[in-house]
Amino acid sequence: MTAWNIITGEYPPQPGGVSDYTRLVAEGFAAAGDDVRIWAPPVVGPAPSSRHNIRVSRLPDHFGLRGLKILAQELESDRAARVLVEYVPHAFKMRAMNVPLCLMLLRRRHSDITVMFHEVAYPISRGQSIRHNVLGVVHQAMAAMLTRAASRIFVAAQSWTEMLARYAPKGRKIGWMPVPSTIPVVRDRAATLAVRTRLAPSESRLLGHFGTYGTLVADRLKPALESILSTHQSARVLLIGRNGEKFHDEFVREHPTFASRLFATGALAESDVSIHIGACDVMIQPYPDGITSRNTSALAGIAHGKATATTTGKLSEDFWQRSGAVFLAPDQNAEALARGTIDLINDRDRAKAMGCEAVRLYREVFDLEHTIAALREA
Repeated sequence: MTAWNIITGEYPPQPGGVSDYTRLVAEGFAAAGDDVRIWAPPVVGPAPSSRHNIRVSRLPDHFGLRGLKILAQELESDRAARVLVEYVPHAFKMRAMNVPLCLMLLRRRHSDITVMFHEVAYPISRGQSIRHNVLGVVHQAMAAMLTRAASRIFVAAQSWTEMLARYAPKGRKIGWMPVPSTIPVVRDRAATLAVRTRLAPSESRLLGHFGTYGTLVADRLKPALESILSTHQSARVLLIGRNGEKFHDEFVREHPTFASRLFATGALAESDVSIHIGACDVMIQPYPDGITSRNTSALAGIAHGKATATTTGKLSEDFWQRSGAVFLAPDQNAEALARGTIDLINDRDRAKAMGCEAVRLYREVFDLEHTIAALREA
């Protein structure tokens, strides 16, 4: 049995991918018999039910100076426990530059600290504002502190390994740890069929997208859907997840003729997300800089065995191309993404075969059991 202190910038009922991921990890530890204490910011709303050996401690502020003082004292009094930091720079507030948190962990560098980098640093570029470049510089300094504080380092995307290696002590291994889907697969044929029947007549094909419809994704999704709906008259599109209603309304305002073929669910419980993904024939999931092993929205469809059309870019890992589990179009090439999606919609045998490869890939690479085993390893 191991005791864990998990430090995270978000935890349910706060929404977010890291929030859901941290809950899965905590429950995985607890199922293995470990004791888990979560350190998270204050939140309004009821706490989710959890196992008896998971305790959630809410700090009085969002990792501000008061909260950090309490956290440091508690970590000092519980020195036998292992520390896991679910790191995203902006999640710890202080204008996304919480240097005091990194310094506090650096002072404890002789402890057993594992840092999981879900993100590393804001990019630095000549084409952006001084403020954003300052943010990038500070993020790099924070990453350097954390790599020196950590006894073990993991990254959610392989492309960050090289960046962190510049800061890490010589010989310190940086491990790649793909994230699992945060949406459990629900096997409810009746509920899935009811959704399918309501949204798509028997001769139609239902295309799904799951996400939060941020600007960078929406800007890639919109032109692809315009092309698909214009070309494939029997296609229907299901927008799953929070903020989908806004995307739907803006899309329909520009293309009122597509109003009867575009649907949005809004925010759903995890079980309902699963049922709606299950009702889809194909998923379309474009990403800025390409799909990576940290894109939980794509992994939800992959875990459900859905053929997925997505994009490849500078951050995409090589295994996606070899896997046969997804169709890959170049980033920001909406026509190529649309054509590949239509091909999957039209070729049911190919979509089914791709779905089978998706399930195999998920089990071999992304399943939560791999995450828990890697983190619990001494």
